[in-house]
Amino acid sequence: MEEREISKAVVKRLPRYYRYLGNLLEEKVERISSGELSRLMNVTASQIRQDLNNFGGFGQQGYGYNVKYLYQEIGKILGLDKTYNMVIIGAGNLGQALANYVRFEKRGFRIIGIFDVNPRLSGVSVRGIPIMMIDELGKFLDQNKIDIAALTLPASGAERVAPILGEHGVKAIWNFAHTDLHLPDDIVVENVHLSESLMQLSYRLKHMT
Repeated sequence: MEEREISKAVVKRLPRYYRYLGNLLEEKVERISSGELSRLMNVTASQIRQDLNNFGGFGQQGYGYNVKYLYQEIGKILGLDKTYNMVIIGAGNLGQALANYVRFEKRGFRIIGIFDVNPRLSGVSVRGIPIMMIDELGKFLDQNKIDIAALTLPASGAERVAPILGEHGVKAIWNFAHTDLHLPDDIVVENVHLSESLMQLSYRLKHMT
């Protein structure tokens, strides 16, 4: 069966559904209606139904959604039923903060390598993972199957490193550098610009009524 193309807006909402359903599971909630979920998430019930119908619906009329089942199914849609090996390139404050975030592993994202250019960081461990030098990256990628690379380094460094990652089989890049990376279509790139998010917040603050 041909896979339907899902809009970016729907994909962007899926992790939020997953987070709220996870909270409901922790509270021992077994089922929930689209109306109840709507009030929790501040998303219309019709939007919730429409989003989930892209993947088959999952609800039963008069019953609502089984929270555990829906949580598991959205996890599968998001690819969270797999384990992904990650490396972080750039061991500054942001890179080390990402390495220390233990929830990544709970979601199946295993950080197994951290790289930097600063020789003073060589051998320093972050949560038990020793920082290696960038000239060791190619060999490490060849010896380990790496699914995702997080780039937390300056724009010029990210632009130099990104093609190397592709050459060594990395298929997904989580890019925090201050540049949009443009790579071959077989490499997935998620550009995360923290300053742009802060500017959006600034706009909303300025235009509050």
